Amino acid sequence: MKLSKPSGDQQPTHRIVIVGGGFGGLYAAKELGRSQQFDVTLIDKRNFHLFQPLLYQVATGKLSPGDISSPLRAILSRHRQVKVLMDEVLDIDPQQHQVTLSSGTLPYDTLIVATGVSHHYFGNEQWADVAPGLKTIEDALEMRRRIFLAFEAAEKETDPEKRRAWLTFVVVGGGPTGVELAGALADLAYTALKDDFRSIDTKETRILLLEGVDRVLPPYPPDLSAKAARSLEDLGVVVETQTLVTNITTDAVTVRQGEQTRQIPTKTVLWAAGVRASKMGTVLAERAGAELDRVGRVIVNPDLSLPGEPDIFVVGDLAHYAHQDDKPLPGVAPVAMHEGAYVAKLIQRRLQGEDLPPFRYSDAGSLAVIGHNAAVANFGWLKISGFPAWLIWVFVHIYYLIEFDNKMIVMIQWFWHYFTRKGGARLITGEEGKLNESEFTAEVERDRTLIR
Repeated sequence: MKLSKPSGDQQPTHRIVIVGGGFGGLYAAKELGRSQQFDVTLIDKRNFHLFQPLLYQVATGKLSPGDISSPLRAILSRHRQVKVLMDEVLDIDPQQHQVTLSSGTLPYDTLIVATGVSHHYFGNEQWADVAPGLKTIEDALEMRRRIFLAFEAAEKETDPEKRRAWLTFVVVGGGPTGVELAGALADLAYTALKDDFRSIDTKETRILLLEGVDRVLPPYPPDLSAKAARSLEDLGVVVETQTLVTNITTDAVTVRQGEQTRQIPTKTVLWAAGVRASKMGTVLAERAGAELDRVGRVIVNPDLSLPGEPDIFVVGDLAHYAHQDDKPLPGVAPVAMHEGAYVAKLIQRRLQGEDLPPFRYSDAGSLAVIGHNAAVANFGWLKISGFPAWLIWVFVHIYYLIEFDNKMIVMIQWFWHYFTRKGGARLITGEEGKLNESEFTAEVERDRTLIR
């Protein structure tokens, strides 16, 4: 399909609006920003790009927010055709070709939506207050606050049962996020903090990883799942599969295993199970007739456009792309990057009256870190675990960090932690379960100042 070109001697630039500054939106903006024929506007509620795969390290105090965050304006400063707006998109009008922002309206010729996903509590939204998920910086800092506050509370508690509850951490969900979070908690409790308290022995900490199906890391081959479970158990994590959470309160988690139901006394529950598409999926369904899957992701054409709306594209975690191997592509950063770059090239080609073959993702493999020197890697033709997989994981994550200073500071932090098993940002911020925005901003600014 050829995009229409305005007539006249002086051709106006093609207006492209990108909603979302994650991997999909950012890679599309960087690719489009190289051409003078486009006027690109990137809109995001936040002024920074977040490297989500390392959020769990912020939650466990190994890294600071600034280590995995990069200001969008700084990333795109050399792309003079790209404008960044810190705003929220409330609605889309495909007929008028415009988006409605909280501050007004903005016209577009082509729209790219890349707003990702959030946590999904499977109809139990009341659990959100007692079992925070891990999708944003605020989520990570709230997790960090609860984790370190639990150790502080245990240090003061004289009742053995209450102290045991404070030292019990329950991670719900045995996917990559849950496995990485449980492993990092074990490293924190059994190594990093072991000499820091006087009234408690942090080695008595109990870390439980609960998974509803029969193994952790369900997307991985069974042999790697088994190795991951053994590595977690070697670290001291209790792995419970075929375990369904039926209730969560401030004092306990209720689980069901088969016909048996029991309560686990705990003060700290961390949610790593299930995702739900952002509300932009619903907006696209209502305004553009998009079809959604069961978690609200938008079902797209082979070129990532919406059926019946060739000027609207959806990329990243929000897109349900099942035109390859008859199953949706995984919601991981490399998929979003490739989708964003593909759509950018497709728009350029179409403006020239050309086209591209349907999008196809070449899976380079998947990685999940478990703990110190322990990880699993699935490259299809090669499956490895242990230290070699961990080393690959380190270099891959350093490579994908956006800015050079982030790469350097994370590398230094990891190098220091590897040999000392200490360091990090173990700050307790906020109060009464709510993050103080000024504290978060101050911490991010402090981190950025230190590494520039």
